[in-house]
Amino acid sequence: MAEVSPTFNRQRVERAFDAMVRENRSLFGIVVPTVGVAMLLASTESILPALLSFDSSLILIGVVAMRLPLIAGLLPLIDRKAATALVVLAVYSYGIEYVGITTGVPYGQFSYGVDLGPLLFSKVPLGLPIFFIPIVANCCLLWLLLLDERPDRTFIWSSIIAVIGMDLILDPAAVALGFWSYSGGLYYGVPISNYLGWIVSATVAVVIFNWGFEQTAVLERLHHCEFMLDSLTAFVIFWGTINAYLGHLLPVAITGLFGLGLMKVDRFIPHSIYQFKLKR
Repeated sequence: MAEVSPTFNRQRVERAFDAMVRENRSLFGIVVPTVGVAMLLASTESILPALLSFDSSLILIGVVAMRLPLIAGLLPLIDRKAATALVVLAVYSYGIEYVGITTGVPYGQFSYGVDLGPLLFSKVPLGLPIFFIPIVANCCLLWLLLLDERPDRTFIWSSIIAVIGMDLILDPAAVALGFWSYSGGLYYGVPISNYLGWIVSATVAVVIFNWGFEQTAVLERLHHCEFMLDSLTAFVIFWGTINAYLGHLLPVAITGLFGLGLMKVDRFIPHSIYQFKLKR
């Protein structure tokens, strides 16, 4: 019997993964975040039974489901260098979070209020990279499409600003829901120190991601993989809806800018599905 090469096996898995995500775009990018919003708000309003309210397993399952399009999109691009970059990003996310929660540097003093699963060193959620890395990756991918063949410097600075913008959306809602809390802050209960810290984190993370993933290859994959930014659509729906419910007008406006960016590059799911069907 002829031996099946590892390369062939990997390509077969990648094609199957692509097909599964492509056939379920609306599920991962629209249905899951919508259900997630409903369950979190029901937890906040004490409507859900205590057994389900802010359940860490359900939260992690929902987050992973929303990340599947990004994982499938990046998978064919992961060589040794890209894998190294992802490992470094994961280690960095653990390290900076541990320092932050232990010392208050660089984000400001904060503490977790909701169980986000098993803890590393009894302080940092083990699933942290699945929260942190997609924020960086989605911002880089969106700006690669928006800027296309602009100089690297423009892409890097734009991506850093976008990462900070995503945290301007995420943190106010997360604090209001009780995921974590600060001692106080001017921006919906979030201190300015948090965003000064995110300038550092975003810069380090974007540089690492850009080092690990070759821009030309990523851009080519983006042009042929219509679902690669669907996890960003999920982010827009999820956190945009929660902020709207909470009356956080500025985060909602920033979320709208991300939505406009997705529409401009034909990656907002309803419009994207229609456009790619026309191209076929």
